[in-house]
Amino acid sequence: MAAVVGFLRRVQGGNVDTVRRRRRLPRPRLFRDRLNPLDLRTDDELFERYRFRRPTIMFIYDTIQDRITHPTKRSLALPAMIQLLVFLRFVATGAFHQLVGDAIHISKATAGRCIRRVASAIANVAGRFIRFPSGQDATNVKRMFHAIAGFPGVLGCVDGTFIRIQTPTENEPDYVNRKGYHSLNVMMTCDANFMVTNCVAKWPGSCHDSRVFRESVLCQQFENGQHNGILLGDSGYPCRTYLMTPYNNTNDVRYRERYNSALCRTRVLIEQTYGILKRRFPCLSIALRTSPERACQYVITCVVLHNIGILRQDIVSLDPRDLIIAGPDVDEINHGNNNGFGYRELIARQCFDY
Repeated sequence: MAAVVGFLRRVQGGNVDTVRRRRRLPRPRLFRDRLNPLDLRTDDELFERYRFRRPTIMFIYDTIQDRITHPTKRSLALPAMIQLLVFLRFVATGAFHQLVGDAIHISKATAGRCIRRVASAIANVAGRFIRFPSGQDATNVKRMFHAIAGFPGVLGCVDGTFIRIQTPTENEPDYVNRKGYHSLNVMMTCDANFMVTNCVAKWPGSCHDSRVFRESVLCQQFENGQHNGILLGDSGYPCRTYLMTPYNNTNDVRYRERYNSALCRTRVLIEQTYGILKRRFPCLSIALRTSPERACQYVITCVVLHNIGILRQDIVSLDPRDLIIAGPDVDEINHGNNNGFGYRELIARQCFDY
């Protein structure tokens, strides 16, 4: 020890205290008071900040509690409820992790881990809340769709939407959509209650809607006759016996015009569904600042939460003035080898020729 002190004195001119002061001391631990917002906010205040009211938050918590609770031997683990609220704050604002963490007095890194852990837990239970109708449910869905504009046998409305993401580091050109920004092309189907019954979130923005549908499991199920009904789509999709699209030119034939009108009035529900979804979760309309793979998981998670909100009647609004309807996002192409034109004409004549 004396030799070390002597060396330090020779190097620093004998000032050992100066050397000690220059040593980097560890930062003292900072203990923050992490209060549970459920104990401090009313239902309306919770809804404004987390997009759900107290009973729905508790339902989500009970659903994923076992998946996000993790033991630790170092100190007290972050409670599962706080982790859930961090994630809900993120999807409700689309803010940076730093800002999300500051709201509940946790670090940026901890907020990021919470968001990823909760998103994974919710995505793992997606099969419980995103289900295409079958059996008696399918019959009820057809009845509700028919009540809108008289279109028969409709099981769902299908469309794609762009979800903006940050510039990816790999295969960057594939994610540039026709509007000129980086995005995912997400396909969804909905029922007459704005419930999302199918969601495909894995394709880059440059892919066309028709390809996303053609490669989907739902398309294969319809091809194999597993569903007794039809889907309604816009002109970006091919006309099939199980997928009805509008006439591009009605030639002033009245029943074709009525067919187009009924299809438009019914298919607008998928546009309204996107409006409700993106209004509740602004992160989907602002941008997801993460990798495409994780962005896909966040989209699925938001869809699950959207369906939970509708099932529990914890909704934003169904006032038509509040629905964000951007209009059909159609890139019309000339589909070859279509086999649905005759069936479309049959439906138009039988149901709308009056």
